[in-house]
Amino acid sequence: MSGTIEIGGVPVGPDHQPFVIAEMSGNHNGDLERALEIVRNVADSGAQALKLQTYTADTMTLDVDLPAFRLPVEHELWSEARLYDLYAEAHTPWEWHEPIFALASSLGLVAFSSAFDQTAIDFLEKLNVPAYKVASNEIGDLPLVRGMAETGKPIIISTGSATLTDIDAAVRAARSTGNEQIIVLSCTASYPAPPEQSNLRAIPVLRDALGVQVGLSDHTTGIGAAVAAVALGATVIEKHVTLKRADGGVDSAFSLEPWELESLVENTRIAQLALGQPVIGPKQAEQNVLRFRRSLFVTRDVEPGDPITGENVRSIRPAGGLPPDAYTQVEGRPFRVPAKAGTPLTWDLL
Repeated sequence: MSGTIEIGGVPVGPDHQPFVIAEMSGNHNGDLERALEIVRNVADSGAQALKLQTYTADTMTLDVDLPAFRLPVEHELWSEARLYDLYAEAHTPWEWHEPIFALASSLGLVAFSSAFDQTAIDFLEKLNVPAYKVASNEIGDLPLVRGMAETGKPIIISTGSATLTDIDAAVRAARSTGNEQIIVLSCTASYPAPPEQSNLRAIPVLRDALGVQVGLSDHTTGIGAAVAAVALGATVIEKHVTLKRADGGVDSAFSLEPWELESLVENTRIAQLALGQPVIGPKQAEQNVLRFRRSLFVTRDVEPGDPITGENVRSIRPAGGLPPDAYTQVEGRPFRVPAKAGTPLTWDLL
């Protein structure tokens, strides 16, 4: 459950920097040069991975105009859009995959994709992708899940709209192939997703119930939910990215711009480091601070026989004297020896 999984040579696990996946999706807006510029910006951000989606409109749905094949009128981004038209606009041409992957690899990124049918798996195998992603709406396609897992490569399963039964079935399907390199992503499949419906407290529940690493595929705006997810044990963070939201595009409204992606990488790393260990007590960084805890000190010059009063002994910084709570035990006692102001009060003075 807590073991490290390597994806493209990058270690992924609770003891490592969160694995940040930048999802390009349809934010290339049909322009290969824009797609390549997104890759460059992802590499500059410090994210470890770039992900595509490998499908065509024909592998996703049918070219028909029936109510079941349209999005609802109340959809925030794609009101009444025909599924076929939406997928035709958003898909990444398969002939673009090789140049995109080649540039990503040359810039040190791990590049892989979500496969939406067996033809996509076969195509991606020819490109030697290092991992596969199961999209939320494909979690119930267990033959597809098994097809990705049978490659022997790490498989990342998104869980938007899925029940625990659905998720367990997908994990079992992957494991049935002998593949134990499984990461499950908590996800709210709403675009954009309301933060209050992220239910991040489910992350450790999924981890413990399934015995796998768990991350977050985040469709909220901003980076707050992703940083919080790391604090709850997420080892992988996936976010959609674009060059500028103002440029438009099918996913632009809930995508990060490059500077935001850089901030995401930095802040999730800080969150992971800040988890530390379940240990209570002075930390190594606090050793110098311990010198300045309050203690009892002589505050006026005293002579032998002078009694301890609030005028000549007080609780002050630094440490070195008796603890402040000892004052009631020493009040009124006579000094045995002379002591200058600034002398820590110790038993041998009394």
